[in-house]
Amino acid sequence: MLIGIIMVQPTAPMPPFGAFFNKGHGHVVTTVLMAMVAMLFTAISYGRMARVYPSAGSAYAYVAQEIHPGLGFATGWSMLMDYLLNPLICVIWGSREAQIHLIPAIPYVVWAVFFTLLFTWANLRRVRTTARINAIMAAAMGVVIIAMLVCTARWVMGLPDLNLGVFTHPFYDPRYFSWKMLGSGASLAVLTYIGFDGLSTLSEETKNPRRNILLAMVITCLAIGFLSAIEVYAAQLVWPVGKAFPSVETAYTDVARVVGGGSLALAMSLTLLLANFGSGSGAQLAGARLLYGMGRSKALPEGFFGKVSHKTGVPANNVILVGALALAGSFLISYEEGAELLNFGALIGFAGVNFSAFLHYWVRGEKRQWTHFFPPLLGFVICVALWLNLDRHAQLLGGTWLALGLAYGYWKTNGFKKTLNFEIPPEE
Repeated sequence: MLIGIIMVQPTAPMPPFGAFFNKGHGHVVTTVLMAMVAMLFTAISYGRMARVYPSAGSAYAYVAQEIHPGLGFATGWSMLMDYLLNPLICVIWGSREAQIHLIPAIPYVVWAVFFTLLFTWANLRRVRTTARINAIMAAAMGVVIIAMLVCTARWVMGLPDLNLGVFTHPFYDPRYFSWKMLGSGASLAVLTYIGFDGLSTLSEETKNPRRNILLAMVITCLAIGFLSAIEVYAAQLVWPVGKAFPSVETAYTDVARVVGGGSLALAMSLTLLLANFGSGSGAQLAGARLLYGMGRSKALPEGFFGKVSHKTGVPANNVILVGALALAGSFLISYEEGAELLNFGALIGFAGVNFSAFLHYWVRGEKRQWTHFFPPLLGFVICVALWLNLDRHAQLLGGTWLALGLAYGYWKTNGFKKTLNFEIPPEE
């Protein structure tokens, strides 16, 4: 479970808090918990499919094998977009946070170049965090989170007009509530859980994987969900709906400044920037290795994408390419647009995993149980509903990416009669 929480980050909802807040008109707690329900069903499906394909561990493999190679390709292509977008939104967020709360005199463009170069340098030099360092980082984040919660409790208890509505409005505020708003907010709040599916790739390193992978994924989603709900609940108690944030990207740090002053705001900023470095550099390397796997299998030009450095074993061409795309994208789209696009691909993958589990265990299974019917089907329906509630601009851009990918895949596979690889190969 600890590995899963570190993968997702215990501070996961803090960087996108402002985007969640605006999209859901408050109600961040409710949207985060709604997204958790979808992810719980998806975690069950991932865990069950990991039993069937213990060495694959990806939505692409499950959909290609259980549904259709063409739909598997669409899932893999969507997954590729996610891997390219994740470092991009990390560059955007880190640059805004550093510009506003660390050294405002340095402009955004310089910070964007700095973070892109930092992520790229770390990957080219094979700078890795050990399990011990990850545990220390998680403990440090825990200290800052606790300090934030304590300061928030003291601040709220000191309000002169304290009433029941102060405590219930983060869940339901009749002045701003609508089902459409809730659906849009939940579709974005899925970002909180991105990364939990990485546990499905650890089957070969896990004792009793048939049981423990599923259990670990479910517990991770529950732990991240409830921890995230507490974190955003505290922030919502402080910041009223209708009051604009100085910057949407750095909203949580602004809340920390209100309840704890400059010291807490600085501690929060540094903690989130540290977490952002781990997320951004890790996402860049994962994207580079996915491109390497596609190049090695000749799904992409092997001469460029299928090469690794003899000295470090890192696909340097791909690391630099992903970094360049992240830098360019950080000037073209906002953090919220990047998050919506990332969820466009993620929700396609999650829906595909749920439907694959439904087909394998219920439609084709020898022992049909109700537990093989309801969880994957409900997970599929909820993920599709969340996908439909994404911003139309994100759906248009994501749909264009998907259409181009399907056209390329149809040509490359001779009408999807062959398969293209979307697996991240192990490090050499």
